[in-house]
This record gives sequence, structure tokens and C-alpha cells, in this order.
Amino acid sequence: MSNLNIAPLFTDLELKRPIIMAGPCSAETEIQTLETARLLAMMGIRLFRAGIWKPRTRPGTFEGVGVKGLMWLKKVRNETGMRTGVEVANALHVHEALQHEIDFVWIGARTSANPFAVQEIADALRGADIPVFVKNPVNPDLELWIGALERINGAGITQLGAIHRGFSTYGISEYRNHPQWQIPIELHRRIPALPIIIDPSHIGGKRKLLPAICQEAMDLNFDGLIIEVHINPEEAWSDAGQQVTPVEVAALLNRLILRNPEIKNILGNELDELRRQIDIIDNQLLDILSERMKISDAIGRYKQRNNITILQSRRYNEIMNNRICQATAKGLNPDFTTGIFESIHEESINRQNIIMNSELND
Repeated sequence: MSNLNIAPLFTDLELKRPIIMAGPCSAETEIQTLETARLLAMMGIRLFRAGIWKPRTRPGTFEGVGVKGLMWLKKVRNETGMRTGVEVANALHVHEALQHEIDFVWIGARTSANPFAVQEIADALRGADIPVFVKNPVNPDLELWIGALERINGAGITQLGAIHRGFSTYGISEYRNHPQWQIPIELHRRIPALPIIIDPSHIGGKRKLLPAICQEAMDLNFDGLIIEVHINPEEAWSDAGQQVTPVEVAALLNRLILRNPEIKNILGNELDELRRQIDIIDNQLLDILSERMKISDAIGRYKQRNNITILQSRRYNEIMNNRICQATAKGLNPDFTTGIFESIHEESINRQNIIMNSELND
């Protein structure tokens, strides 16, 4: 568990779950920024986000309007009363944002992967009293994410939150960044007081995926959503495919089902019994896994005595193919089954490696 000192966010606004941050991926022009903000304010949204500095993968693409965009956000706040936020990637960005009275900032996925950059931002924020959000690193590294949060908290920032925007993957995926929900779930387990905001725009990468991702985020009991909204998404200067109009985001939010995170007494007995059954099966699974590893150890000793390599590719392929077919016939997801048996095989290899090389360690 991480000992972060966390204070509530935006206490004067009395925001209810889900916390909604909305606005364009990039502030492109003063008119586009203000018109988007006006429409969102009419919907009751209190937090306006816009990219001013855009870290792009390739040079020569639109990298944000820079400091002049901060003046537009100041106009947004003065006209609508919305709180405004931007992404910061270095100390200069922090100084400019604070000087222009930006209300909250977030650290992007590329930056949070670099402890030196995060520490620079933390030092620049020292003494500020604004909410700071840290996006997950581009790769699924929970310790790196927590480390970035700890650095910001160590600078005296207590209004702290996390933003989950998914993780980069190599290969074909329906998502721009795969959600890997187990990682933010584990973050919540370790730091229960930390608000976690979900970024469905960057997870999905396509506007058609937003409703399902937003609903899943709510079903998993996360605290809010940060959504990219543009008055004319098709003409957006960055990430056009994942932005939605104010009308579309209003419809999306109206369709969200907010389920009760607390268990009502009337359901308690039935749910308690089902959970008791889960506990029994989990204990049986652990016993079975323990027995399986004992057999793997015995195989390791046999291989050591007979000078046989640990990895037997033909046997491994045979196991995987057979188990996946069996699992599919039992109604289990093949990807789920593959992950389980890959983990079991990896642990078996590790144990056999220790046995095979025990003489070297004597």
C-alpha cells in the first residue's frame, strides 16, 4: 500500500459521481474553444479540458497553439465559470499554466513514463494548491504510475487524481490503447482514497466505442470520465476520430447507468452465499495449483537427473491447444484460458530452472 496524502478534489464545486471533464483534444482557435465551452456549460459540465501543448509522435504535425491558448481558457473561466485544465509536460508549462490561473493540470502518458520529467514538474508545482492528475504510463507498469503519483504528492500536492487512458499495444486491437482494467483496479485496491478518472477517448480511439467504455468504467465504480468534445470533430486538428460533439456527449451521459456501489440488505443473503461458494472454489483452485507445481518440481528433478532441457516445445504446444479446445467447449473465453495456462507454464519453468541449476547455487 502507498501512503499518499490525498485531499478531496474541487470541494467548493460539490461534484457528484461521475466527475466529468470535457473539452477539445486541442484548443485550435479562440472561437472553437469558447463555443465548445459555452455548449458544455449549458449542459452543466463544470470542468473544461483542452490541449495547449500537444506531444505528438512525429514532428511536423500540430503540436498545439501554446501560451496564447491559455488566454482563451481564461476567457472560458470568466464567461462560463467553468474550471479549466491543461496537460503539462515540463516546468515551463507549469509556470505558464499557473501564471494564467489554470485551475487543474494533468501529466500525460508519455511524460509519466519518465521519472526525471515527473520530478521536474513536481518541483515546479511545489507550493501550488490545485488538483493534479497523472495519466498512466504508455506501458502497463503500475509501479511507475504509482511512482509518478508519489513524486507529485511529495511536492505537497494533495488534491491528487489518476487518469486511466489505456496502454499501448503492438498489433491489431479494437482499442487505440487497451484498457487492461485489472491495472487501475489494482491501483484502486492499493490506494482506495485516490480518485480514478477514465479517459474513454484515448482508450477507444474511435467515437463509436465511447458509450461502451464509459458504461464499463461506471460499472467498475471508477470516479469519473475525461472526454474529448469538439464543436466539429470531423474538422479537428488532432485526434478527429475519437472526439464527439457536445450534443453527442450529452446523449452519451444521459444513457449512462449508475449502479449502486453498496449492497442492499435485501440482496445481502443471496450475494453472501454466492461469494461463499466463490471462496470455496478459489481455495480448491489454490490446492490444485499447489499440487500441479509439486508435479512440475518432480519433472524438473527428472530432467536434471537425465540432462533434459527444461523447455519441451512440442509438449507445450500440445498442452495449449488441448486446453484451449477443452475450455472453449466449457464456455470459457480462449484468451482468458491462454492467459491462465501461459502463467502456469511460466511458473513451472521458473521452478524447474531453480531445480535444474541448484548445484550451481550451492
